[in-house]
Amino acid sequence: MMRTFKRLSWFTALPCLLFTTTFHDLCASEGARHLKFLNYPGCIELSNKAGTVAVLGHHVGGRVLSYRQDDKESLYLNPAEKKWTPENSKKPSSAGRFDIGPEYLIPKRAELWSGQWSAKITGPRSARLTSKPAADAGIRLVRDFVLAENSSHLACTQTMVNTSGQTQRWCHWGRMFAIHGGIGIVPLSPEYQRFPKGYIMMRGRDEMLILPEDPNIRQRGNFLEILAPPKEPKLGFDSYAGWFAYQMPNDLAFIKTYKTFPQRLYGEIAGLTLSIWYPRSDWVPACELEPIGPMEILQPGQEASFTENWYLLPNKFPKKGSSLDLSALAEKVKPLLP
Repeated sequence: MMRTFKRLSWFTALPCLLFTTTFHDLCASEGARHLKFLNYPGCIELSNKAGTVAVLGHHVGGRVLSYRQDDKESLYLNPAEKKWTPENSKKPSSAGRFDIGPEYLIPKRAELWSGQWSAKITGPRSARLTSKPAADAGIRLVRDFVLAENSSHLACTQTMVNTSGQTQRWCHWGRMFAIHGGIGIVPLSPEYQRFPKGYIMMRGRDEMLILPEDPNIRQRGNFLEILAPPKEPKLGFDSYAGWFAYQMPNDLAFIKTYKTFPQRLYGEIAGLTLSIWYPRSDWVPACELEPIGPMEILQPGQEASFTENWYLLPNKFPKKGSSLDLSALAEKVKPLLP
């Protein structure tokens, strides 16, 4: 009888095994399952009772391909993603991207950015994506995702592991593409302010404007608002508030919270803690939301982690001629801070 039971268990597990990418998550866990998303087989879907769904892909880097609340999508997915095949040399990368930096120092790191990763379900509403080592950066990346049981909270933890035989100095760099047409909200931290206006504007790749003027960027109280694509799309901020928001036209506010470290070195050229890249829609119909972590100095075998906490909060997009209630939004965010 025991022998028959074992055989039935293996037979029952076999369909799950065929859809997984490792031998460690034979079947779906609560709120976690494998599915085909677009043309990507074996993706992992995390879902909960609050109506939040996140889909994780590992075929072109380890990414969040969809993050939605009550069927309202928050991420921009390039239409070219639908044409992906394993044989296709073109590797579109959009939606929920992560990276490491600093931007102007990091080598190509193809295994991390566009290589095929492994993926496994790790528990209820949780999963792990793991890269191959990148020889040029000396790093392997591990990304752990946990979706809360009763809210939109998606904890995204990226761990850098030094797989080389020498010291590595890199930092976390979030590079997520949200849907276009929203309003960026960045709280200022005057006690740590370095930029005269709280932000700088990049002109091309080799020029920084430290006193930028743009009609689509304004300060209201202790907040900066990016109302629409500015004349130069890349903006850098010196905020240590530990959160920022992107009010989307679908009446959801995309919130990111994360820890900041005022006493540590931030390795981007201007010591940025946050960047937003907001191009015109005819260029790229997305807004890139980029938390930046402090520089990590890793000896061989050492690792360091950085967590972005994602939330989708119901919040009305302002009607023409009106403005967001920034204080009310900040009050919604206050209990979510790490």
